[in-house]
Amino acid sequence: MLKKLQERWHVNLVNLILIIITFALGGSLCGWAGRKILLFTNLEKGVIWILLYIILVTLLWPICVLLISIPFGQFGFFKKYISKILSKFRANRSEAPNTHKINKIAVFASGAGSNAKKIIEYFNKAENKHGQVCMLVSNNPAAGAIKIAAENNIPSLMVDRKKFQDKGYILTELKKNGIDFIVLAGFLWKIPAFLITEYPKKITNIHPALLPKYGGKGMYGHHVHETVIANKEKQSGISIHYVDEIYDHGDVIFQATCDVTGADTVETLSQKIQLLEHQHYPAVIDAVLQKQNPR
Repeated sequence: MLKKLQERWHVNLVNLILIIITFALGGSLCGWAGRKILLFTNLEKGVIWILLYIILVTLLWPICVLLISIPFGQFGFFKKYISKILSKFRANRSEAPNTHKINKIAVFASGAGSNAKKIIEYFNKAENKHGQVCMLVSNNPAAGAIKIAAENNIPSLMVDRKKFQDKGYILTELKKNGIDFIVLAGFLWKIPAFLITEYPKKITNIHPALLPKYGGKGMYGHHVHETVIANKEKQSGISIHYVDEIYDHGDVIFQATCDVTGADTVETLSQKIQLLEHQHYPAVIDAVLQKQNPR
């Protein structure tokens, strides 16, 4: 249980214990404060007293927990935790009149996580959105994407080769989090066939070239840009596509281009491509979700 909480909240054991203590003391403090406030009302205990007590405790809990968290050094954690609760409440209120489905998204990432960050930010802020990032999956314990997920209170799942190829394990974890859609954002492993079968046309990837050119096994990151420059291409770009059993082979959903000049290096071309990725990938994901789940 403690290990699962550590992984979910991305904290060490000492901080986890301090967080649990803060929860307990904060709850006790707001209960005590609620009773003290009700003493001034001269109300006898009954239905009205109980209802007022519940309302007071609900309102006082965030304040009490934040106060208790300060001496325990957990203010940053609880500030983010409470902000997430409030943002979910606001999102639920704003989405109540809508009839479209809010898909739960799992982002798969192996690296720094710049695309993962943009996707999370987009779905946190977008109005009338059709998705929400609810889980991060990574095969790299040092991936920057894990920290980005933790900063947004999104649970992360670490997988090795054995776990990733274990149908029972990975599907159980995805279903446990209610995942409807998978987004690859710099994830370097090939997706197993059972995942593609389970999520048909519900897994997307972004490739840093204009497919079908410069795709396939081994063609990722700087390897793509080096080859594009070596072949003196005049244009490159991004391809957002559905994932199937072959690397970079699924149906293309969207492409955007940029010019390649004689002065371009791998670094400058990489920057151009990254700008296109950040500009288009989140919105295209949302558009795909909207198309698959119209009102």
